[in-house]
Amino acid sequence: MITVSRWRVILVVLAALYGILFTLPNVLPASVRDSLPGFLPKQTLNLGLDLQGGSYLLYEVDTAALRTELLTNLVEDSRTTLREAEIDFTGLGVVNGEVNVRINNPAQVDQALKLLREQLGSAMATGARDVTVSSAPDQRIRVAFVPQALDAQAAKAVDQSIEVIRRRIDELGTKEPDIRRQGSNRISIAAPGESDPKKLQAIVGQTAKLTFQMVDETADLAQAQAGRVPPGTMLIPGDDVQPFYVVKRRALVTGEMLTDSQASFDQQTGRPVVTFRFNGLGARRFADATAQNVGKRFAIVLDNKVISAPNINEPINGGSGQISGNFTTESANNLAILLRAGALPAPLTIQEQQTVSAELGADAIRAGAISLMIGGVAIIVFIILAYGLFGVFAAVALIVNVLLILGIMSMTQATLTFPGIAGLILTLAVAVDANVLIYERVRDEAHAGRTPIMALEHGYSRALVSILDANITSAISAIIMFQFGSGPIRGFAWTLLIGVVTSVFTAVVITQVLIGFWFRATKPKALPIE
Repeated sequence: MITVSRWRVILVVLAALYGILFTLPNVLPASVRDSLPGFLPKQTLNLGLDLQGGSYLLYEVDTAALRTELLTNLVEDSRTTLREAEIDFTGLGVVNGEVNVRINNPAQVDQALKLLREQLGSAMATGARDVTVSSAPDQRIRVAFVPQALDAQAAKAVDQSIEVIRRRIDELGTKEPDIRRQGSNRISIAAPGESDPKKLQAIVGQTAKLTFQMVDETADLAQAQAGRVPPGTMLIPGDDVQPFYVVKRRALVTGEMLTDSQASFDQQTGRPVVTFRFNGLGARRFADATAQNVGKRFAIVLDNKVISAPNINEPINGGSGQISGNFTTESANNLAILLRAGALPAPLTIQEQQTVSAELGADAIRAGAISLMIGGVAIIVFIILAYGLFGVFAAVALIVNVLLILGIMSMTQATLTFPGIAGLILTLAVAVDANVLIYERVRDEAHAGRTPIMALEHGYSRALVSILDANITSAISAIIMFQFGSGPIRGFAWTLLIGVVTSVFTAVVITQVLIGFWFRATKPKALPIE
């Protein structure tokens, strides 16, 4: 087993070269890295929030508001369905978490039941519909979501929110944000390098739900403000022109139909505006709605607040337009980012906020480097004092191990956190532990009277089983931590997992090759560790 086969030598040389090439950019200045030839690696370690500095936010998805919105939409869908069928009804609204409506004509109750069952809701994975429609006393009909459907919508809202948040942060240019679900309805956001949490909150936390709704010109604004809002309409805050507006609940076009939005300047006034463009469906709906309502006003509503309510002077074709208001250049750019990324399906509430300064991150890097250096030197000194020349071979393998870990993390752009540095130090101890197992087994075989070559071969082969057992259990633990952990726990687990693989390789293969060369050159009568 102690042989210097060609493939082993090639493998060791390639591993050492790989570790050097991919680790080297981390110690080179940025100007030198930029001047390197294109075929050479230039990636450096991706530092985590605790090392680089940045912001951490923990949000909770407001699933209660989501359920309220779903019920409101169900009310409007019921209203539209009954009106289109010319069914007379009263008392349409939400009662105890379900939609309730009374059909005035007893002869139309069965027709209304059939229509509502056909038109409302959609099929779930089980094949059943997500909405139940049932009759009640006094010619009433109850429409309700099944519990599984509401739970599925809440879970879907969290997943959608994660994707929307990711797109928004990517627009900011933040490098490698860590966005993940926590529990059933929470989302954690770690944005390394982003030192302004207020800016991050302004982009992440705004729902950015954009709708285009017709203004109800016939409604009495004073009565609406007193609580007497006409059916099918809603009272919402306005802009500087008008403090409140009564608008139709049914949206003409929604922000989901936008394909692009950009911050720009109005050619006539020179003030910042946001330009937008609809997809094909949105363009057709917008053109039809403006053609049918020439001379009337439509409201551009963002998060239940009117930001502009222009008059429709003529049909607007082409599927594009602009949003004007009291924008600054920054607020117009932020709104464009929000609209491009899409609206959040439900409001977010901030639960926790942390900021790590760049100076504190630099201190953590310095402390981690010192810890790694002290730990590495102590391990190397111990292994050399304990095993002499064989300890030197183990120290060489240890250095290659560190280079491989740093090289792999640089190449894969895995995030290195402060706990990850702890994982790296632990990996060095595990790697030396493998060498200790091998060398102690070799020593036992030599004491049993075997020749040096037989002691080495039996020592490696019999220690390998124990090494694999120990490292496989460590790898399983690391995989579990990486799968179910978050933030620093994942950083620690990823570093440990990489280290387990490289430690087995360096402790077994590299030391075998080095000992093999030494044995071939010296042909010793006794081993230096006997």
